[in-house]
Amino acid sequence: MKSPLVLYKESFSGLSRPVWLLSLVMLINRAGTMVIPFLTIYLTSELQFTKFEAGMVMSVFGIGSVIGSMLGGYLSEMVGYFKVMFVSLFLSGFGFYSLLWADTFNEVAIQIFFLSIISESFRPAAQVAIGAYSKPENRLMSISLLRLAINLGFACGPFIGGLIAQGAGYNGLFIVDGTTCIAASIFFLIILSPKKVPVKDKDDDLAAAIGDNRTPIKDKTYLAFLFFTMLTAVVFMHLFSVFPVYLKEVWLLEEHQVGLLMGLNGLIIVIYEMPLVAKLSNAKKYRPLNIIAIGVFMIGVSFLVFNIIGWIGVLIISTLFVTFGEILFMPFSNTWAINWAPKARSGRYMSWFTMVYSVAHIVSPSMGMGIVEKFGFTELWYLLGFLCLLSSLGFLSLKKSKNVKLVELHSEAMT
Repeated sequence: MKSPLVLYKESFSGLSRPVWLLSLVMLINRAGTMVIPFLTIYLTSELQFTKFEAGMVMSVFGIGSVIGSMLGGYLSEMVGYFKVMFVSLFLSGFGFYSLLWADTFNEVAIQIFFLSIISESFRPAAQVAIGAYSKPENRLMSISLLRLAINLGFACGPFIGGLIAQGAGYNGLFIVDGTTCIAASIFFLIILSPKKVPVKDKDDDLAAAIGDNRTPIKDKTYLAFLFFTMLTAVVFMHLFSVFPVYLKEVWLLEEHQVGLLMGLNGLIIVIYEMPLVAKLSNAKKYRPLNIIAIGVFMIGVSFLVFNIIGWIGVLIISTLFVTFGEILFMPFSNTWAINWAPKARSGRYMSWFTMVYSVAHIVSPSMGMGIVEKFGFTELWYLLGFLCLLSSLGFLSLKKSKNVKLVELHSEAMT
């Protein structure tokens, strides 16, 4: 048995310098992303919006995210992922500043809409960057490193954000968030340089077997994969919309306590994701869809436990389930999508992948807040559990496809 420290060290080996630098940029940016976890609380408590109005604002964020995801993917193919990432980071900073002057529903909705278009265009470009900066055999671990940086920032960001919101108010939060985005963009420009995305690499044999002329809209297997990913994302996004309100109204937690609990999610991921992903990807029978299905099921359980356990310790239990579910679902589904995409169309394929999360941003807040207002939290948790069960079974059903088997065998060979 290898010591945890040795396993942790080995999981980082072989990653390229640009991947490390990109992860550092993401760490700076994510540490400053303090607004989103508190946005629904800000809208309902500070601006006195109803839960439905707050949900609508979050849905507007989702609509902008859809546009931004599609725009970012196609622009990455047209002008390059590097320019897209820089402009997105830089302008996002001013987008957060703009929230200082928005206080009516229409003003907030408009500002959030344009902010989400700008900020979400970064995500598909970052996915393409991973393909450019990493080797196929290191792609899964490169994604995990990127997620580690994101979650390390998320571990401290919400907690710091909660303290800022209580001490300096939400205006102070917007200023800090905007400043870190601009700082991340400048840092990105200084330390990284663009690298051409390889159209031909070690995935050539796989591409030839599946077909290089595929497009997302005509790729039935990929569309099914995206649908089940979207169902899971709809459930998961409740963690950033309904869940903070649930913690404040039902468990009477203060903002800094909400931030501390959500920061625990990021801290666990920082400690466990890299070695756990490395261990699973090196298993003799590496089957990503099995791992993804288990992760989705655990996310569903994380919400169902609220209807089973009435003790405050359920908050920790739920956090553990959703965190390890996220560890199993996110990096493996992300890698599966990258491995599936034809290299010449990686930008648009990854834009569709990030777009399903944007659709979840539209559906999740308004659906969740609407159900809570009409029926209550209990009914919502049952629904989320059912959606995750459906999605988990859906991912398992994809294993019957011949091309999916080729991808999984190829992924196994790459580890």
